Amino acid sequence: MDTTSRKPLRNTTVLISGASVAGPALAYWLSRYGATVTVVEKAPALREGGFAVDFRGDAHRTVLQRMGVWEDIHRRQTHMGGQVMLDEDGREQVSLPAEFMSGEVEIFRGELSKIFYERTRERVEYVFGDSITTLDETADEVRVGFRHAAPRSFDLLVGADGLHSNVRRLAFGDESRFIHHLGHYVAGFDAPNHLGLDRTARWFNAPGRALSLSNYDGDPHRANVSMVFVSPQLSYDRHDTAQIKRILAERYAGLGWEVPRALAALDAAEDVYFDAIAQVRMDRYHQGRVVLLGDAGYGATMGGMGTGLAVVAAYVLAGELAVHRDHRTAFDAYEAAIREFVEGCQKTANGAGGFLAPPTRAKIRSRNRMYRMLSSRLMSGLFERLSVKAADNIRLKDYPVLAEREQVRVAT
Repeated sequence: MDTTSRKPLRNTTVLISGASVAGPALAYWLSRYGATVTVVEKAPALREGGFAVDFRGDAHRTVLQRMGVWEDIHRRQTHMGGQVMLDEDGREQVSLPAEFMSGEVEIFRGELSKIFYERTRERVEYVFGDSITTLDETADEVRVGFRHAAPRSFDLLVGADGLHSNVRRLAFGDESRFIHHLGHYVAGFDAPNHLGLDRTARWFNAPGRALSLSNYDGDPHRANVSMVFVSPQLSYDRHDTAQIKRILAERYAGLGWEVPRALAALDAAEDVYFDAIAQVRMDRYHQGRVVLLGDAGYGATMGGMGTGLAVVAAYVLAGELAVHRDHRTAFDAYEAAIREFVEGCQKTANGAGGFLAPPTRAKIRSRNRMYRMLSSRLMSGLFERLSVKAADNIRLKDYPVLAEREQVRVAT
């Protein structure tokens, strides 16, 4: 095999917007195929912390093993245990096994981002503290303007910048055309660990509202609060923390258990996550020399295994570019390969809000009965199969993979 075939994307320049998970995962594969890769991230540095994300099933495991990070992820995992559902009086109703909520292995998003960054920083250019403001596509390149840096040209542009993607807005139009509200909102912030939780969680339910206290890292002093509640689409400024706190305080006023202490912690919290439980739905994930990856193109706020989906899709996108070379053919092949996979994961995510925050007491009881049955010894096998079905709904190709010393593993 001649040396040029070892780097099929040699002389191809790619700009990736977003340095969370999807972007660095794609950068890993593209740089291994010989592309010159730049990742731009609006945050001034890698984002730390964040929600815990999980992997489950053969497809997730296979890609992460091929990246050589499977063991790293296990070393930095949360070791989260089971989680318990409570009623309005704080009484235990059902216990969910760890693998249902946490998959085969669970890790904080910030820790996963560090692992991917560590694996790519020597051969990928990272630009922090900047963002894309304009793009102008010609037949041969994409001319990109930045908020701070001088304009640059690239062969391809990838939007891996999340549910509220800037690249998607510039290339495809306003997000209102693509983000579909699923009838719930989710919030998260830190609080004192009054219950002394140790890598476990308690979920409180009242009709249309859920609040969890969890501890993922064994820190005896810190708990994580999650809120999920039923709501039509709200009009608010997602950058206005004070307004978000008022919305949450109003929604959870008057509830029992640990809710009052959680609201006190909310009042003092500096960092509050808040967003609709929503999905990005698009007819096409690419246009010209621009393509979307992960949450930017087909994200779901929660329940859709979005991180595993993004990691697998990054492997597919890079592989199709390496095989086909022509970006138009490669983008079509990428979309054809992942479309059914995406739709299956999004279908699973449709029920996330209703599972966590059923709208009535009767539906809370029905949910608890169902999961009590599924988590029983007799039904444990079915429970496990249900939890990985969507995650494994893809046949991975054996794209040519470059070893560290330029050796080639020929696809069979």
